Amino acid sequence: MWDPAKYLAFGDHRARPFHDLVGRIAAEAPRRVVDLGCGPGNLTVTLGQRWPGAALEASDSSPEMVAAARERGIDAEVVDVNDWKPQGDTDVIVTNAVLQWVPGHASLLSRWARELPDGAWLAMQVPGNFSSPSHTTIREVAGRPRWQRELEEVALREPLAVLDPAGYADVLVEAGCEVDAWETTYLQRLSGPDPVLEWVTGTALRPIKAALDEDHWSEFRAELAVELRKAYPARSDGTTWFPFRRVFAVAQVRR
Repeated sequence: MWDPAKYLAFGDHRARPFHDLVGRIAAEAPRRVVDLGCGPGNLTVTLGQRWPGAALEASDSSPEMVAAARERGIDAEVVDVNDWKPQGDTDVIVTNAVLQWVPGHASLLSRWARELPDGAWLAMQVPGNFSSPSHTTIREVAGRPRWQRELEEVALREPLAVLDPAGYADVLVEAGCEVDAWETTYLQRLSGPDPVLEWVTGTALRPIKAALDEDHWSEFRAELAVELRKAYPARSDGTTWFPFRRVFAVAQVRR
């Protein structure tokens, strides 16, 4: 279950890659703009502001996130991206920090690109930090004997959950697109007690939280917090540096 409030606790940090991604889309007057994985809708709103003449389509797999988006006035729907197909007037697709949850998503990108009209834009961004201590530590703690039985059915994302920029560029070029692909590591300055733990609680730890009862979840968090403090020590002023790699691709269909 997604928690919109927890996700928005780091709203400014999570928004910057979205704006960097959308800033590379050169569409002037798209007919339909689609936000796949709209989350609580706070960023979807900006798509409507940039292209006020476009039909705005938004969806997310989480009913909680869709409910939050609707509260913002977004006509969002609960949709699995695996089942989604573009309508004939779709000129812009944005999928921001979504596809890392979808195994085999390169085939989705290829299909969408082939189904879009000529000149349409497809913009995607995924975290590229699955080899970072924030995630390797989660896998290490979850693999300890104490937790193996309770978490043996939990699927944690491995380093190969996403491609590198060249990988996404290859997929989209082969689907008939011109591609701009890149990566950025944001050095985020987090504050508060155990800020990296709070960050991953809103995203990477969701499957673990769902698998544990309240007492065991608190115990797991406390155990993980000790290791994350070692990996991401607080500075003298109490803040913590958190490097976060992101992978981007913006493609325009050219046939």
